[in-house]
Amino acid sequence: MVLGWILISTLLVSVISLIGIFTLAIKEERLHKIIFSLIGFSAGALIGSAFLHILPEALEKTNSTVVFYYLILGLTLFFLLERYLHWRHCHDKDCAVHAFTYLNLFGEAFHNFIDGIAIAASFIISFKLGLATTLAIILHEIPKELGNFGVLIYGGFSRNKALLYNFISALAAVIGALVGYFISDFAHGFSDFIMPLTAGGFIYIATSDLIPEIHKEKDQRRATLAFVSFLFGILFMALAKILLPE
Repeated sequence: MVLGWILISTLLVSVISLIGIFTLAIKEERLHKIIFSLIGFSAGALIGSAFLHILPEALEKTNSTVVFYYLILGLTLFFLLERYLHWRHCHDKDCAVHAFTYLNLFGEAFHNFIDGIAIAASFIISFKLGLATTLAIILHEIPKELGNFGVLIYGGFSRNKALLYNFISALAAVIGALVGYFISDFAHGFSDFIMPLTAGGFIYIATSDLIPEIHKEKDQRRATLAFVSFLFGILFMALAKILLPE
C-alpha cells in the first residue's frame, strides 16, 4: 500500500509539468511577451533552488568540500553537455532549438529524480510525512514548471513539444520514487551525490544561458520586467524555504 501512495504522489507531481497547457488559449504574440518574464522567473527560481534548497540540504548530509567538488563537477558536466549539444545541433548553421532547452530538461530530470526519492523516503517513515512532502513539492513545482515551459518555448520548442518533453522530464520523479523505495538503504547516499551535481547544473543554466538572454533584450521595459521576475523567482524559493517543510 505504501508503494501505491508513493506512485500516486509522484505521478501527481509529474502531471504538474503539464501546467503549460493553459497557455494554448493565449495568442502567440501575447505568449511571447509573457514568456520573456518567465525566462527571468525561471532563472531566479533556479538560483534560489540551488542556493536555498539543494545545497543547504546537501551540506547537512555530506562534508562541505565533497559537496563543492560535486558542484564543480555539475558545472563542468553541463558546460560539456552544452558544448556537445551546440555542436551537434548548431554546426555551421543557425539553431532552430537552442542547446540550453535540452540542458534545462536534463537538469530538471535530475531534480525531479531527487523529489521522487524524497517522496518515497517520507512515505516509508510515515503516511503523514509523505503527504506533507508531496504537498510541499507540488506548491513549489507549479510556478517552476510554468517557468520551465517558458524556457522551452523561448528556446525553440512548439507548445505541444514543450508540454511533452517537460512531462517526460517530470516522470523522472517516478523513477526516483521506485529507486528510493526498493533500495532505501542506498538511496540517501545516491541523492547526496546527485543534489550538488544538480545544483551545479541549475547555476550553470541560469547564469550561462538564461540571464545572458535577458541582457540581449533592447527594450528597456521588457528587460526590467524580466529582472523583476528574476527577483520574484528568488523570492518565491526563499518563501518556500521558510513556509514549507523540506
